[in-house]
Amino acid sequence: MKKTLYTLVALLFTQLTFAQDINKIITIKYVDRLIKTLSSDEMEGRGLYSPGIEKAASFIESEFKAIGLKPMEGETGFRQSFEIEGKPAFNVAGIIPGKSKAAELVIFSGHYDHLGIVKGDAQDSIANGADDDASGITAMIALAKYYKKLNNNERTLIFVAFTAEEIGGFGSKHFSKKLNPDHVVAMFNIEMIGKESKFGKNTAFITGFDKSDFGKILQKNLVGTEFTFHPDPYIRQNLFYRSDNATLAALGVPAHTISTDQIDTDAFYHTVKDEYSTLDTQNILATIKAIAKSAITIIKGTDTPSRIPRLIESHD
Repeated sequence: MKKTLYTLVALLFTQLTFAQDINKIITIKYVDRLIKTLSSDEMEGRGLYSPGIEKAASFIESEFKAIGLKPMEGETGFRQSFEIEGKPAFNVAGIIPGKSKAAELVIFSGHYDHLGIVKGDAQDSIANGADDDASGITAMIALAKYYKKLNNNERTLIFVAFTAEEIGGFGSKHFSKKLNPDHVVAMFNIEMIGKESKFGKNTAFITGFDKSDFGKILQKNLVGTEFTFHPDPYIRQNLFYRSDNATLAALGVPAHTISTDQIDTDAFYHTVKDEYSTLDTQNILATIKAIAKSAITIIKGTDTPSRIPRLIESHD
């Protein structure tokens, strides 16, 4: 009885400590600043090859530097440069080196490109991409800040903002060539978390939920909290293969996308109306905190999600 009571007290203390720490590190003010900046008119919709996407990349780099991330091995800085049809493009990536399991990698990602300047109405032609996917990039940066402060990751953590998702996932395809997929333990791709999900407050869904036990691990780590993860309810939309998780998933990595978007009824998706004013910042904050807690055993190396059957062979 005493042992059981001690265990319960220890668990409660751990949860309270987590809540206090994360509430100090990831605040609504911090999240608000990130997403307001990324979705501002100054970024011009973050269109590929545009001055706006250059500004967005520079902003992400500055946040990585302030957090204290390091460039990926083989890179001189946070930009991972490559070409698309002869034109320059770049992901922005940084790492927190692991301790006892440094060769094992956990990825947190989103895409920072959007549609840029488009044909809109008389008042607006900027597709700001606030939910798609400034919300995911905000989450990725906030998680980097949190885990750097926590400083207890046994596995190496990679934080990456992908480019060219909107035209075919070229950024994530290039990124995957830099890694041995067998070394990647899990990928948390975050896309469109700016509005309440169809399951209500404090919920999100995971694409490809049945393809590995990734989602079950995350949900286990949220027991005792008010947040729950659900399987993707939009199977007909084929979302698992429409985001930046798809390339690594095809290589066997338990790579999944976390989202809250009601994609079947979202009137702002891929329009000039996807702006900061349409977002629920509290929903973004709650989802970030849930991801932070749910990933703890994976980054500490005590849980390893099952692999997804390979669809393509590795390029290594």
